[in-house]
Amino acid sequence: MGKNEFLTPKAIANRIKAKGLQKLRWYCQMCQKQCRDENGFKCHCMSEGHQRQMQVFGQNPDRIVGGFSEEFERAFLDLMRRSHRFSRVAATVVYNEYIADRHHVHMNSTQWATLTEFVKYLGRTGQCKVEDTPRAGSSPTSTATPRPSSRTASRPSATRPTWPTRSARSASSPTRSSAPSPPSLPRPL
Repeated sequence: MGKNEFLTPKAIANRIKAKGLQKLRWYCQMCQKQCRDENGFKCHCMSEGHQRQMQVFGQNPDRIVGGFSEEFERAFLDLMRRSHRFSRVAATVVYNEYIADRHHVHMNSTQWATLTEFVKYLGRTGQCKVEDTPRAGSSPTSTATPRPSSRTASRPSATRPTWPTRSARSASSPTRSSAPSPPSLPRPL
């Protein structure tokens, strides 16, 4: 039997492990590679591809961290707009929904060290209404009514023609007038 059989218990276990989320500690955001254990992560860090990515990062780290931060912010706010548009929701609830996606941008690779810092940033920039609740300790609760960004607010909205409704058409139609019709004459025999 071959070493890499498809239906062996080991191969099945490996596929099951690879399907779910792994430890954040062994994730490389630059390479977007998840390793299963410390040894795998160490081997990845020694690889030529990772070394090239780290050289690129070393040339302009602020640009790369800024890019990851923008992507994280955009995806987080999109999720809030879709799932919790006009409701108050704890920031941890939205974050847990966000990280359920396997291919999300990890907060470790952004400019914010904690979720609290990120939510306070959203409040300062006016993108969300943020309030600190005593029930959740120091965890902020954000009211998920994201305000439109300055780009969308300054953009003129497209106007669409409005068509008259059925009741408006029937009122203005000459065939269906609301005026009383003249009495009908008897038909000839």
